[in-house]
Amino acid sequence: MKIALMDSGIGLLAAAAAVRRLRPDAALVLSSDPDGMPWGPRTPDDLTTRALAVARAAAAHRPDALIVACNTASVHTLPALRAELEPEIPVIGTVPAIKPAAAGGGPVAIWATPATTGSPYQRGLIRDFAGSVDVTEVPCPGLADAVQHADEEAVDRAIAAAAALTPPGVRSVVLGCTHYELVAERIRAAVQPAGRPPVLLHGSAHAVAAQALRRTGIPADPAAPAGTDLTVLLSGREADLPAAALTYAEGRLLAATAPTR
Repeated sequence: MKIALMDSGIGLLAAAAAVRRLRPDAALVLSSDPDGMPWGPRTPDDLTTRALAVARAAAAHRPDALIVACNTASVHTLPALRAELEPEIPVIGTVPAIKPAAAGGGPVAIWATPATTGSPYQRGLIRDFAGSVDVTEVPCPGLADAVQHADEEAVDRAIAAAAALTPPGVRSVVLGCTHYELVAERIRAAVQPAGRPPVLLHGSAHAVAAQALRRTGIPADPAAPAGTDLTVLLSGREADLPAAALTYAEGRLLAATAPTR
């Protein structure tokens, strides 16, 4: 079995690691676009062009499914990706985990990029899935870029700024950008009030990984023998995992099972 994942950058690591944990024997194709990132400021047409190029590079490796491990690309490009690749390659998008967060009761905070925060897309998810739960949208300028470049000081500053905008009584925080899952524990520490029950974080990595397996018809098997098939594509060029990826536990997990080039 082969699962491909695409993103503008290393935000795909969380979902790739989730696939590796559910099916250690799965071959992985990680297709990102360092030449074109960030995707957030691009127009929808420009973003679709970039996303299609990244998806085509992954599709050339004949995966059994493609995970769009990027909230921005999922919002704007899923119809175009599915029109080109399905039904031969199932395409799985990433949706912020607002529904499960709201199901646990509020208040809930949604951390997302400034472009996503307040967008009709996110407001629609809140309307459809949050019900009467109190939801605060928290913009996180600079956080995704800081994570992408493994800039520790910039990550700390961006998290502190977003935490200052997060109401102190929140019970759950939705991580509305795949990059944020790579620093989830640092986010939890920043929003956890002393002496209060643990704040729950809701990412999408495990859910999209499980959905990809369901779409392939192959069940999860965490006990399967570990495979070593990992292909990394940077704007279509085959390469090693970027050095920044190894800063994060998810990147190190993938590197530990990758073949030596």
